[in-house]
Amino acid sequence: MKASYSKYILQFKTPSGTSRGVMTEKETWFLCLQQGTKKGIGECGILRGLSVDDVPHYEEKLTWVCANIHLGKETLLEKLLEFPSIQFGLEQAYKSLESNHPMELFTSDFVQKESPIPINGLIWMGDENFMLSQLEEKLRSGFHCIKMKIGAIDFKKELTILKSIRKVFGPEEIELRVDANGAFKASEALEKLKRLSEYQLHSIEQPIKPKHWEAMAKLCETTPISIALDEELIGVFDVTEKTKMLQTIQPQYIILKPSLMGGLGGGQEWIDLAQKQEIGWWITSALESNIGLNAIAQWTYTLGTKMPQGLGTGSLFTNNIESPLEVSDGKLFYRSDKKWNMNLIDNLCT
Repeated sequence: MKASYSKYILQFKTPSGTSRGVMTEKETWFLCLQQGTKKGIGECGILRGLSVDDVPHYEEKLTWVCANIHLGKETLLEKLLEFPSIQFGLEQAYKSLESNHPMELFTSDFVQKESPIPINGLIWMGDENFMLSQLEEKLRSGFHCIKMKIGAIDFKKELTILKSIRKVFGPEEIELRVDANGAFKASEALEKLKRLSEYQLHSIEQPIKPKHWEAMAKLCETTPISIALDEELIGVFDVTEKTKMLQTIQPQYIILKPSLMGGLGGGQEWIDLAQKQEIGWWITSALESNIGLNAIAQWTYTLGTKMPQGLGTGSLFTNNIESPLEVSDGKLFYRSDKKWNMNLIDNLCT
């Protein structure tokens, strides 16, 4: 077996704002395996300033993986514990190599019968007019679940936007989720959650910064809105530590991003631990190209969850890899009449 990797820069169609700043492009790497005439591909994507494996020697580790591919998948995954995005890319590449079609990694009705996955529509941070225009576009596109990034503009303006939504659409028509990306101070978080609860929200992601377990536990105990842990899960690798964190904080939900949390194997471990404690969960992509998004979506479908997932990021880029993935009426489909750009994929693997 041979292994190689190539770097690819994804370009955003529109600069996309979070509480950590505005993104115009995103780096990703494609890990390729070849055995005889068969090829497999997986995506290793990091988010600068967020991924635990955003380190200067990242490409050195990819080079090491390619040089040591003979060690086999399980040994490599163990040695890549602190590189969750490479774990995910490696899992994909092996699945791809072993499949009849390199991009059809799981057998399910999602691929075979165009059975869709319900997803949320994502509204990026910006001024009030920009956020409202995004909202109108998502509603026109048939979304019934909206996720809104908050924490970067004036809190009162964000409340005004939520109020304007609820004036027209009740919670039975539009499910509203907000994501604070840790923007609230612990001392003011509960008061802000009370204000937000007036608009009948489904949940809020990561209201305060991670690694403040006791403060987050107190919030989860007293909050009027369900809290979903997101960044809190990043960098927690040991199963004992994962268990301790969930038992200490006792969140209502956790959010799983395979590129940030040890791939599909790491995600499944979190799900198993959460279910033991009756904690809900959903899956979210982390701005991967369609190659990584495809793997996440196909895996997610096999889990049988019915709630909207965070898998609508494939249309953000101008130079994404052409694929059968399509968002329509607030759902993600794998369309049988659309094809992968296999020429580009082959070029990424030469």
